[in-house]
Amino acid sequence: MRAIDSSFCIDLSNGDPGAAAKASELSGSGERVGIPAPALTEFLIGAFTRGGRRLAQALELVSSLEVLDTTEQIAVEAARLGGECARRGQPVGSLDLLIAASAIHHRATLLSRDSDFARIPGLTLEVY
Repeated sequence: MRAIDSSFCIDLSNGDPGAAAKASELSGSGERVGIPAPALTEFLIGAFTRGGRRLAQALELVSSLEVLDTTEQIAVEAARLGGECARRGQPVGSLDLLIAASAIHHRATLLSRDSDFARIPGLTLEVY
């Protein structure tokens, strides 16, 4: 399974060639693709801000994705990961921790261009 970050959705919406190539590869693979709920929120904030055609395109994109809910177990794991990163002097934002914990929980590779995710232990990250 692949979990996609908001950066991937934004880049795909903006016509980024790397994101477009990865989306094409994923659509032909038959692999499950999900988006952690916090990443969905991050992506849709921008779409709702812009409205119109941009919002319609964003909603169409996410309609084909499996939304990975944030459960209590995932929230606790995100907090544990956050504490571990902070102890190492490498703090990570709360939404990124929730996204990473969701990917880890679902045994998914996280697809993102956000370098903050590389600091999170136990996360399998793919940069496009």
